Amino acid sequence: MAKLLRQSLLMLLLLTAATGVAYPLLVTGLAQGLFPAQANGSLVLEHGGAVGSRLIGQSFTDPRYFWGRPSATSPMPYNAAASGGSNLGPNNPALVAAVRQRIAALRAADPGNTAPVPVDLVTASGSGLDPQISPAAAQYQVARVARLRGLSPAAVQALVRAHTAGRTWGVLGEPRVDVLELNLALDHLSTR
Repeated sequence: MAKLLRQSLLMLLLLTAATGVAYPLLVTGLAQGLFPAQANGSLVLEHGGAVGSRLIGQSFTDPRYFWGRPSATSPMPYNAAASGGSNLGPNNPALVAAVRQRIAALRAADPGNTAPVPVDLVTASGSGLDPQISPAAAQYQVARVARLRGLSPAAVQALVRAHTAGRTWGVLGEPRVDVLELNLALDHLSTR
């Protein structure tokens, strides 16, 4: 019995050292060596400090900025610790009310804009943390942002085009605009 207990404890220690210490250190070392930016959260750095991540959206509510996709992570927007969709179906009265409220906020921020509101500006994604919007959603906001910043719509359009990424490898996903990167570029353009 003592021999069996000793063997069991020895296996526990060996497996704990291998899977709980050696393997995580190896994987972390490889990740830091091969993909340091991704291993550290894909942070966006500005003036020597982190201002966000390329992987997690941020809440922009000032009408002078492009707004991202709404987050389903309540009560705080873009709370990575609460990632997940709302699980509200298209006929759910709470979803319908939320979409109507979001459309009203977009219309109030830009009363002259009568274009149809792109769906990704009024509905949250499955993760609730999307850092990108569709080019149509960015296009919808160009006039408002340009007017409130005193910029020409053409200059803002050029920024949107410069920050629009195509499909991954030309076939996967959809074209998208990174909201944080676009808003940072807007700030740089406005301060020139």
